[in-house]
Amino acid sequence: MRGNPWIKFVALVFLAAGTAAAQDANTVIQNAQKAMGNAQSIQYSATGKMGGFGQSWHPGGAWHPTVITSYTRTIDYASGSSKEELARTQENPPAQGGEAPFAGEQKQANLVSGKYAWNLAANGPQPAVAAADERALLIWLTPHGFLKAAAENHATAKPGKKGAELSFTAGKNKIVGDVDSQGLVTRTQSWIGNPVLGDMPVEFAYSDYKDFGGVKFPSHIVEKEGGQMLLDLTVSNAQANVANAALQVPDAVQHAELPPVRVTSQKIADGVWFLAGGTHNSVLIEFKDYVAVVEAPLNEARSSAVIAEVKKLVPGKPIKYLVNTHHHFDHSGGIRTYVAEGATVITNAGNKAFYEAAWKQPRTLDPDKLAQSPKKPVFITYKDKYVLTDGTRSLELYRIAGDNHNEFMSFGYLPKEKILIEADDYTPGPPPVPVAAAFGNNLYENLQRMKLDIVTIAPLHGTVATFADMQKALGKSS
Repeated sequence: MRGNPWIKFVALVFLAAGTAAAQDANTVIQNAQKAMGNAQSIQYSATGKMGGFGQSWHPGGAWHPTVITSYTRTIDYASGSSKEELARTQENPPAQGGEAPFAGEQKQANLVSGKYAWNLAANGPQPAVAAADERALLIWLTPHGFLKAAAENHATAKPGKKGAELSFTAGKNKIVGDVDSQGLVTRTQSWIGNPVLGDMPVEFAYSDYKDFGGVKFPSHIVEKEGGQMLLDLTVSNAQANVANAALQVPDAVQHAELPPVRVTSQKIADGVWFLAGGTHNSVLIEFKDYVAVVEAPLNEARSSAVIAEVKKLVPGKPIKYLVNTHHHFDHSGGIRTYVAEGATVITNAGNKAFYEAAWKQPRTLDPDKLAQSPKKPVFITYKDKYVLTDGTRSLELYRIAGDNHNEFMSFGYLPKEKILIEADDYTPGPPPVPVAAAFGNNLYENLQRMKLDIVTIAPLHGTVATFADMQKALGKSS
């Protein structure tokens, strides 16, 4: 039986179209590499601003910026190496939002080579196992790195706004970017999994290209994550094909593994436990027929470990409520795990719309328990005060007026036990720097105005302390 000539014609058309598209992508890449110059490695220096990741004052607002006084990044494309060194300062006290307060100039160095990531500290290299995938991805979102990755991963091309758009997949990450009519990479974008935002977009904008010794490189770089500014750099110098750009991975880094999540429990009153063991804490409160947990920080791994400890401490009672103090990502990244457990989220009314919008985003890169078994989250919200009680025990929640760290920052208070549960505004330990003291003073003024009788403080960072400790740290002792 003879073949259908129409089917053969259609097949040839599609084959020709696919071949033309591949040729177009190759042509775009080759023309861009010729226009931008050969760079097997690149080193550039800059100054600018850095946004505090997930640390906005208002939910969904801009992340609080710090000032980058110096910035140098060295990349070797063949080995997949990158070394990012920067120094930054922050306003004192910071206005509306901000990361953990620091005084003076803070320096940091973030490194990656292949599947290994680490930071440089005064006491030597510190493994950063969890950061390896993201840091490696960012190499291929740089202008020259994007073109190399596009060529190696068989990119496809289609018309863009001012030239061509290239797209390809590297590992589990889709990467897209724009090349203008001059052969310059003007935008790159990918997505990474985030506990709060789901498949979070990571986008770089490149503009104001200059010729640096025969290689063209942008003098203005803006990186956005989740739609918010993370880096805004003005490049002062760039050099291609620098010597010794490839990094040697320290032995300690090569053998490092992601440490297990550790949860410790400390009974601070009858039916009240302080759950620590990491950088962030939670508090378990037992009621007559259920339990409530205050704070779900970081991510699902942390929340799952805390939930396991809760069930060990109070077996047989469901986790009915999860109390959230504020929306900052390090304090809200594990809330969805409690929703998957069936808990109702108690949070300030100002946070609800942000959570609802963030939790509707796709979660294909790092699906959590709620994504795997979806259920609609249930919220209880309040404006200034809420009381959770079963008739025998009460947990009072208050919004902190005038809080400069977070617009809807709230604290918990157990009146019978005289326990304050608070986040970020006071962290027990060495005397706070002036920036932290400003947060603590505002919290103290709220407590005085409310006339709350406090003996013990259960901070969501640090260790259990007394109210007298806080007074002393803030210079309020009589």
